[in-house]
Amino acid sequence: MTPPSSSPIISEMNTITLDEIRRDPTACLDRVLGGETLVILDPVRPVAEIRPLALPGAEPRPYGLAAGEFTAPDDFDAPLPEAVVRQFEGR
Repeated sequence: MTPPSSSPIISEMNTITLDEIRRDPTACLDRVLGGETLVILDPVRPVAEIRPLALPGAEPRPYGLAAGEFTAPDDFDAPLPEAVVRQFEGR
């Protein structure tokens, strides 16, 4: 088998073996929490990847994400009917 260092894709990633994970799983997790993506080798070929999750709300949503998906009616900002206002106010 070809060692991972000869592969241009794998050589740019941080690799780790199953033995390293077994020896010190906390250190591996700390690396991932630090933003690293770890490629697991078994024994020299890549078999899996451990990477940080993209947490919701970590980045601002882009403007115009739903552009063209819906149209607001012309009377969107018109006053609500009195019956609806009474229901909201509990009258």
